[in-house]
Amino acid sequence: MPELPDIELYLAALRKRVTDRAFSEFKFYNPFALRTVAPKPADLLGKPIRDVFRLGKRIAFELEGGACIVVHLMIAGRFRWLAPTAKVQMKITHASWRLDDGILVLTEVSSKKRAGVWLFASRSDAAGQDPGGLDPLSASPEAFSEALLAENRTIKRALTNPKRFSGIGNAYSDEILHAARLSPLKLTKSLSADEVERLRLATRDTLNLWAAKLLDEFKGGDKFPGPGDVTAFRPDFAAHGKFGQPCPVCGRPIQRIRYAENETNYCAECQNEGRILADRALSRLLKDDWPRSFSDEES
Repeated sequence: MPELPDIELYLAALRKRVTDRAFSEFKFYNPFALRTVAPKPADLLGKPIRDVFRLGKRIAFELEGGACIVVHLMIAGRFRWLAPTAKVQMKITHASWRLDDGILVLTEVSSKKRAGVWLFASRSDAAGQDPGGLDPLSASPEAFSEALLAENRTIKRALTNPKRFSGIGNAYSDEILHAARLSPLKLTKSLSADEVERLRLATRDTLNLWAAKLLDEFKGGDKFPGPGDVTAFRPDFAAHGKFGQPCPVCGRPIQRIRYAENETNYCAECQNEGRILADRALSRLLKDDWPRSFSDEES
């Protein structure tokens, strides 16, 4: 799922292409992609786009007069920018918006069609799509601590709860926790004040670092990211997607916890005093043979 740094990249690329311009055509190729009944897509044609902004992990376009188009990419949804004469791949496309020099399309290469589009008459109506999580880039120490400690959850779950923090998902939470040197399964209310502040700074700095990296790679949005460019797996991540590879800090192998469709990656040495956290999928199989530390694993 695109997370805050990815969304910021999309915002930069979209603003350069659609600000103060109007869509001349708005088409749906999947009837289930449109999640609202009013206003109608035709009602939004010809109205200049005045703002492109973020609502959590959603991207919103505000048109002249206040109407908004809100897009949630979910797991596999992606924007693509096509030449005006390009043929739209209807099999993977949910919607398209045409301008005079290009076509913006919403695609989803997945058997589970989760991405969607919502249309609203006003920005205040669209604001209801925001889960209400704190902006981690600008949160004060007090606000961050309050959001984090509102419930006694694992840090991983707290960071990825959109009602607590905006724009953080599975990938960047792994990177944040590695930078903060904290176990993903540590409970929030067991954190010391120093650990909370360390987590706040790691959250802010990690997200800012990656937003800046992506903007630099795509020339501030001049280059539109392709479908494979917005990904949860980046070569220079420290932990996420790096199971079995050496930690860039200590050299120990990165570990994993698998659950449902997700995998959490962490360094046992840097984040959990050398103790390996139980992987539910493997621990059920191995039972007492499941390693609890590096010494057990290496014996």
